[in-house]
Amino acid sequence: MKSLLRYLATCVLLLGSGIATAQTVGYETITPPLNTSTDDQVEVVEYFWFGCPHCYTFEPTVEAWEKDTKADYVKFMREAPPLNSAWEQHSRAFYAARFLGHEDAFVHAMFKAIHDERKRMRHPKEIAALAAEVGMDKDKFLKTMQSFAVNTAMQRAVQQAQSAGISGVPAVVINGKYRTGAALAGSNRDMITVIDRMSAIEAESMGLDAQPAAGAATAVDAAGKAADAVSKAVDAATGEGSTRTTDAVETTTSSSN
Repeated sequence: MKSLLRYLATCVLLLGSGIATAQTVGYETITPPLNTSTDDQVEVVEYFWFGCPHCYTFEPTVEAWEKDTKADYVKFMREAPPLNSAWEQHSRAFYAARFLGHEDAFVHAMFKAIHDERKRMRHPKEIAALAAEVGMDKDKFLKTMQSFAVNTAMQRAVQQAQSAGISGVPAVVINGKYRTGAALAGSNRDMITVIDRMSAIEAESMGLDAQPAAGAATAVDAAGKAADAVSKAVDAATGEGSTRTTDAVETTTSSSN
């Protein structure tokens, strides 16, 4: 009995040590590493859901980073896997917009509609009407939502997310090896710090120019501060630093709150 108790105590200590280490460094290692889409850049992938309030509050920070300070050796991508059946229409819409060449504009429009205008955006026709507002043909958009290409992209994204051990969004995977999120990193701004640090390490190991970008870091910091303030309000309301894959209904959050 004493041996069993010592064994259990050791397990608890090891588990606690692993959690503490992950929180200290701001990321967890993915084993085995995932395949990436490029060999000459460091791939950074954000996994998100349009209905996720934490993804909404992270968007200004990651957008400012991508525009102003992201290193040239980094390839940034978004993925919207339907990790919950209730997320499916949003996932279909995201990949349809990507294949039709309107990903960025559509992402902004969907976040605004759901979290600022408090629309559910659950029905394909409603989503297609929004797609038309950002320049896509409504009928072509609806057809693309149900296409083989979208189905394949969704299945691939789900497999990647599951292999990366993602249980909530937003989550970011750096070069298939490291997973971070606000709960691990500490805040939206700290997520960017982890992304930059681990991307530089990966770039050096790949023989790439690992010098940081000469962009305006203040833009990311300002966006991060504002996003963190909103994120704290979201955390207070939801008790989470991310939206779990078991969450079926989005919690809308206005940026004015």
